[in-house]
Amino acid sequence: MYPYAACAPHAWQAAAFPISSEAEDFEGEPMSDTILELDHIEKHFGDTGVLHGVSLSVQHGEFVTLLGPSGCGKTTTLRIIAGLETPDAGRVVLRGKDVTAAPPEKRDVNTVFQNYALFPHMSVAANIGYSLRLKKMPRAEIAKEVDAALELVQLSGYGARMPAELSGGQRQRVAIARAIVNRPSVLLLDEPLGALDLQLRRQMQLELKRLQKQVELTFIYITHDQEEALNMSDRIAVMHDGRFEQVGTPAEVYDRPRTSFVARFVGTANIVEGRVAENRNGTLMVHAAGGEVPALCCGCGKKAGDSVTLAVRSEHVEFCTEGGLPATVKEKTFAGGMLRIALALENGDELVASRHGIDIALSAGDGVRVTWAAQNAVPVDTHQEARA
Repeated sequence: MYPYAACAPHAWQAAAFPISSEAEDFEGEPMSDTILELDHIEKHFGDTGVLHGVSLSVQHGEFVTLLGPSGCGKTTTLRIIAGLETPDAGRVVLRGKDVTAAPPEKRDVNTVFQNYALFPHMSVAANIGYSLRLKKMPRAEIAKEVDAALELVQLSGYGARMPAELSGGQRQRVAIARAIVNRPSVLLLDEPLGALDLQLRRQMQLELKRLQKQVELTFIYITHDQEEALNMSDRIAVMHDGRFEQVGTPAEVYDRPRTSFVARFVGTANIVEGRVAENRNGTLMVHAAGGEVPALCCGCGKKAGDSVTLAVRSEHVEFCTEGGLPATVKEKTFAGGMLRIALALENGDELVASRHGIDIALSAGDGVRVTWAAQNAVPVDTHQEARA
């Protein structure tokens, strides 16, 4: 693992990033802050709808993650950006130019795959410089660019090695170096850390984030790992059933989920159904499961008698002596230094409270009362399609 402070910019970076003259040549106009736009993209495979009018605007130098379960449309979205699939409707705009119908080789993007896709019969240096050789770049210039790319991914001196002589993390770095040596406007990464073990995966998360900020590239990253998305991204687009449920910063997606799906998928959230007893200037008092709990609802327009669905993170569930919701302890489990207490509410729903490595004097069958601070309970949309 390498500390950020130790990574001084290389001369090659300053010359190559951010892209300027090449960007103007690509479209004939100066590059704006918006580098990529997806405009109401739709895609069907036969009778199956895969993408339903997804739109996204990505700024130059952003790290944007498409996060969602298998089959939600992440990879199809990435393939449409890369030009490997053609949308049935909508547009892909790259640096101001409509590239919806352009083939992959005419788009200023590169892709890094989970399986590395390195040529096994070529050395590391030959793998990285392959695309430069196709461009008929002089050998001396190729060697200079390859050496600089290897230094950037902290593999200086590895150019003569073969892929089989490298670890999984080193092969992934070579794949990244091969992609960035082309200086693309956008780098697409399709679950690139999925084949690595947990410790190496976490190390590579830091490496990728460091590298992305160092070279000021725009990353579009695919993962189904919530922790990975929260740790690395500037913004997260949470996908479900071919739609973006929510697009926002990691803090926005985690602390203020818009839908019950986002609340459950990103982190551990309890979903509590209830009815508004009163609205006290934006603070709701909600009747639910035999008790009453607060929730913050600034501008949501809820009034007494309205139904409401709340999302509450497990770490925000507190035990109290009066008020709140009555519950029964079902079980206590430990995982990764986290104590997890499963509770049964009076209506049969389950609630989870979690604590960092601190045991509490509770046993299965004990009766308790739980509550939370109003700002930690977020009203969410129960529909699985986010509003525009």
